[in-house]
Amino acid sequence: MNSLDSLKSSIISQFGTPCAVIDLDIIKKNILRAQKICDAAGVANRPHIKTHKSPLLAKMQIDAGARGITCQKLGEAEVMAEAGIDDILIATNILGAARSGRLASLQKKLPLKVCADNHVSLQEYSKAAEAANRPLDVLIECDTGQKRAGVEDPKEAANLVQSIIEDKWLKFTGLLYYPTLQGWDDTQMFHNSLTKMLDDLKVKAKIISTGGTPNFANIGKLEGATEHRAGTCIFNDMMMVQDGFAQLADCGFRVFTSVVSRANENRGILDAGSKTLTSDTGGLNGFGHINEYPEASIIKFSEEHGFLDLEDCKMKPSVGDIVTVIPNHVCVAVNMVDELVMVQNNTILQTVPVAARGMLV
Repeated sequence: MNSLDSLKSSIISQFGTPCAVIDLDIIKKNILRAQKICDAAGVANRPHIKTHKSPLLAKMQIDAGARGITCQKLGEAEVMAEAGIDDILIATNILGAARSGRLASLQKKLPLKVCADNHVSLQEYSKAAEAANRPLDVLIECDTGQKRAGVEDPKEAANLVQSIIEDKWLKFTGLLYYPTLQGWDDTQMFHNSLTKMLDDLKVKAKIISTGGTPNFANIGKLEGATEHRAGTCIFNDMMMVQDGFAQLADCGFRVFTSVVSRANENRGILDAGSKTLTSDTGGLNGFGHINEYPEASIIKFSEEHGFLDLEDCKMKPSVGDIVTVIPNHVCVAVNMVDELVMVQNNTILQTVPVAARGMLV
């Protein structure tokens, strides 16, 4: 029995399947790679913890040189702050957290950095900061092509900055960008125009933040950028393989899942379905890569089962076999489980709680 087969036996005997497994050596390599890319570009590394949602892994990133972390939700920031992490950027409008009082409660404990792209959010942030009796650092989120959140016009961004300047409970701290892979020239034009307007307002962005693991290919191209936010790179997934950022060997998260049925020669069933690997295809075909049978396809899901198309496989799995699947989109897969099983050299080390999972606010 080889070491991977031994690990499969240990996984199913201690945890059963499906089981979410992370490889410590791959994670360490991925953390170091991201840090080196940021260092070489002369920008700070502020990793996004929405991928792993683990204080333990966030601290590994900080120990490797990261400047604080990025969170997507106030609830994630609460978990990270409780673990002793005190340099936190929340990269979305958190209107619900501001109105519920939770933003004020956390702002009392440590100075946060939040983002906004509208006056309503700024008004609620101001109330939260006043309730906390601590001014709140605010970045303006700018959309230069993703067509997600963010202001699309430099004048609109400057107007929001003006509102921050006039509010004694808010401090203008910076600008948040997430350019498309091909949109960095447009982002530079937007940024240059906005910078001139900020000069007229006699303010300067201390933080100019870019984002995205695929955008490591462009890191440092935005003149003036001070830091970069990337999340997926700690584990990687099939989307990152498709983008060319990662190889299969760089993927540190796998789902160990059992073949539980072989209805006929070309069909099979896994015990991992949409509640494990999720229905997010990430724009790719199928729902993940089966390492042992790369010609096999996970073609559809029920909640607890993955349906296999084995027509292109020369060798085919048998009922009872355990296979390992790299998901298309790892961030959502991590959020499906309460804990990750950490392994090294195909030996189980410990379980790692996904402490910030399910944080909707």
